[in-house]
Amino acid sequence: MVNKFELAKERLIVALDVDTDCRAEDLIKQLAPYAGMFKVGMQLFYQAGPDLVRRLKQQGVKVFLDLKLHDIPNTVGQAARALAELGTDMINVHASGGPEMMRAAATVVRERAAALNLSVPLIISVTMLTSIDQHTFNHDLGIPGAIQEMVTRQAKLTKEAGLDGVVASPNEITVIREACGKEFKIVTPGIRPAWSVAGDQKRIMTPAQAVRQGADYLVVGRPITAATDPPQAAHQILAEIAEVL
Repeated sequence: MVNKFELAKERLIVALDVDTDCRAEDLIKQLAPYAGMFKVGMQLFYQAGPDLVRRLKQQGVKVFLDLKLHDIPNTVGQAARALAELGTDMINVHASGGPEMMRAAATVVRERAAALNLSVPLIISVTMLTSIDQHTFNHDLGIPGAIQEMVTRQAKLTKEAGLDGVVASPNEITVIREACGKEFKIVTPGIRPAWSVAGDQKRIMTPAQAVRQGADYLVVGRPITAATDPPQAAHQILAEIAEVL
């Protein structure tokens, strides 16, 4: 019999958006029974550096290294090479860097992982940040049209560039799935349970809503890590996911 709790766990990525490696490792100890992967982003990586990632991988922790690489193709390729050597499980770049930049990252990561006999990480692109709403998109950034149209275009370019998937808000899951197919991975931040606050996230959904839409992975940070009882918060989210699997 399929254990829905374990299936739900594989979909949950806990964002370690904290200031110290000690705090991050404490959270991992508490939340390892509930999370399939942990996200190390800029806040933590710039403080703790690659040594933290190495330690986590030595402990068997799955790591999504969320550094959103965005530069000219050669620079991103060389940066991605260094990240691949850490043995991470997921790496991302910005889709707005264009298809040549994305291809450079994907090629280098796969070649380097193979050369070192490491598992090849999922290589995904970041589309439109979940802190950007339609007003900001049109009026502040000066981009015409709907966010969904831009994200769909970015997802198609990502797939054409040979990447495995995208990071996108829950609002774009359906259109991305229709445009890119069922094998294309969709990693979804902006997840806020009904009992939590939205914070600076604007294009959001509950865990159950996002899974119903077709998200492969849910990235959840503050609703878990800032909770009075992080394991209990994570358990509640897993239970909600499991109900709809």
